[in-house]
Amino acid sequence: MRTLRLILGDQLNLQHPWFQEVNPDCIYLMAEMRQETDYVRHHIQKVVAFFLSMRSFAESLKNQGHQVVYFRIGEQDNPQNLKELIQGQIEKQEAEKFEYLLPDEYRLDLQLREITSSLEIEVGHRDTEHFLTDRNTLKDFFEGKKQMVMESFYRMMRKKYGILMDQGEPEGGQWNYDKSNRKKWKGDPEIPGIPDLRKDVRELLEEIRQAGVSTIGNIDAQGFNWPTSREESLLLLDHFSKNLLQHFGDYQDALHTEQKFLFHSRLSFSMNSKMISPREVIDAVLSSYREQQEEIDISQVEGFVRQILGWREYMRGIYWKEMPGYKEKNALGNHHPLPDFFWTGKTRMNCLKHAIGQSLDEAYAHHIQRLMITGNYALLTQTDPDEVDAWYLGIYIDAVEWVEITNTRGMSQFADGGIVATKPYVSSANYIQKMGDYCSGCSYDHNAKTSEDACPFNALYWNFLDAKKEVFKDNPRMGMMLNLLSKKDKGEMEQIRERARKIIQHPEDF
Repeated sequence: MRTLRLILGDQLNLQHPWFQEVNPDCIYLMAEMRQETDYVRHHIQKVVAFFLSMRSFAESLKNQGHQVVYFRIGEQDNPQNLKELIQGQIEKQEAEKFEYLLPDEYRLDLQLREITSSLEIEVGHRDTEHFLTDRNTLKDFFEGKKQMVMESFYRMMRKKYGILMDQGEPEGGQWNYDKSNRKKWKGDPEIPGIPDLRKDVRELLEEIRQAGVSTIGNIDAQGFNWPTSREESLLLLDHFSKNLLQHFGDYQDALHTEQKFLFHSRLSFSMNSKMISPREVIDAVLSSYREQQEEIDISQVEGFVRQILGWREYMRGIYWKEMPGYKEKNALGNHHPLPDFFWTGKTRMNCLKHAIGQSLDEAYAHHIQRLMITGNYALLTQTDPDEVDAWYLGIYIDAVEWVEITNTRGMSQFADGGIVATKPYVSSANYIQKMGDYCSGCSYDHNAKTSEDACPFNALYWNFLDAKKEVFKDNPRMGMMLNLLSKKDKGEMEQIRERARKIIQHPEDF
């Protein structure tokens, strides 16, 4: 039976059973489409990374003997949308059956269901076999429970897969070493250089430009240094396991003006495009840990495993449990616009200038930069979560909706009302100063609250608590801060509200 199989741009899993045998009656369909470049304005490095990775994947399939139909972004006969692409190729290839891998984005899942419902040939689909859970694992696990706490889900996953377990108990005696993962990096230990994966992308950039794709951010056209193949992804994984793992946990939350990547793996794009799987990442890390057990403390390893086995799978489960309504949630009623400097990095606030500037230059920021710098500011200024979502989804190379929206609208902006996080992740300048050197050399004083040179985070923090105190009055995790708020001098609070009002209304002045 002549079969047409669709491969989406984030389904680049060469290990999938589909590709283990060559079927002369099977044709694989891939396309770079304006539908996907235009639903949000993406970082140029994100567009380049996906297109290069897709092309590399298609070439690998061809080298294995598979038949591949591939449309580049600028080809005249590229229909640029999924419906016309599928219908046109079914007719042209005289396909008797159409198959696809289940998408990880709700919009694509819905679109494919609508398209296939009208097809007059046999239709089939199967799982991507990438994740350690399926769409309903989290929903089933938390059935009948009041809260969906990640820690309990994570412990279940550890037990189920026997990861860092010792005769039914957590290896090392603790489930979670998060308290050991909060050190400030001060220049020591030395950070090894990243592998050289640089490639010249000038021709692709010209294709993208001629196709009329609008993007954000910057790119080194002759030195693009992200992995865009399975081989490069495995090289990066090997580098992390052997050179960065031993200090990852200690400094995973650290912030530094001169170090963009610190001890982070930079593997998120490789995983989210499915060039490598979470299980092989975890296995490689555990293997390196066993080989270097005298040099690597378990806290370094557990901190990384928790992000992959726990948080990543948990967020995907939340996404499929709560969509499509999750995308509309705005529990705090925030509606202010995102400041223009999120698109330029031009602000006198040193932490935001570095975090946003790095995001524009690298299409990357680690989780604390996203959560406690850019996300913290957006929440404290009570920004519309729709605008925050669009920025995060567009600017980061690893951003696909299933992982972006749950981290942004849930964890970062508390717009889901507490589905993901049990409290809003907000802070004054104190946290930022404690975790890095962003406050050094800043135009603002991180200790001051209301003076002209006071760090904007301080007034914004207390103003946010004051503005939302009715929402959080019954939240036990907010009790201490609301108690401190209630004891503040009335005159000081008036000054705090006034300064916060100026910052929110005129962010370009700060």
